[in-house]
Amino acid sequence: QVQLVESGGGSVQSGGSLRLSCAAAGYAYGNYCMGWFRQAPGKEREGVAVIDSDSSTTYADTVKGRFTISQDKAKNTLFLQMNSLKPEDTAQYYCAAGHLSYSASAGYYCHLAASGFAYWGQGTQVTVSS
Repeated sequence: QVQLVESGGGSVQSGGSLRLSCAAAGYAYGNYCMGWFRQAPGKEREGVAVIDSDSSTTYADTVKGRFTISQDKAKNTLFLQMNSLKPEDTAQYYCAAGHLSYSASAGYYCHLAASGFAYWGQGTQVTVSS
């Protein structure tokens, strides 16, 4: 089975940066989606960024221009570089893995919805102070 382990969270001041990592194991060769999600207490889990096996990416509007998702396929590792952090970025961050979604209009793609991801890590806390 797929196992995902996040690391790199911590506490930073507004405007600072963090780089999250997700070590993945158990994936067979093929098309896939990988993503970063976050959840603050009392709020729903939201998609932050997703990337597919061809390295196409999609970002939430709230993080565009500040966050970058990437992957090192040789090392089976997913990354999230977070710059210009804001207090509203404070949340538990999770990495997740799933398969490509499909629609008649868009074809195969990775979606920011958490329901499309079957495997999840345990999360890493990011706290941004003002």
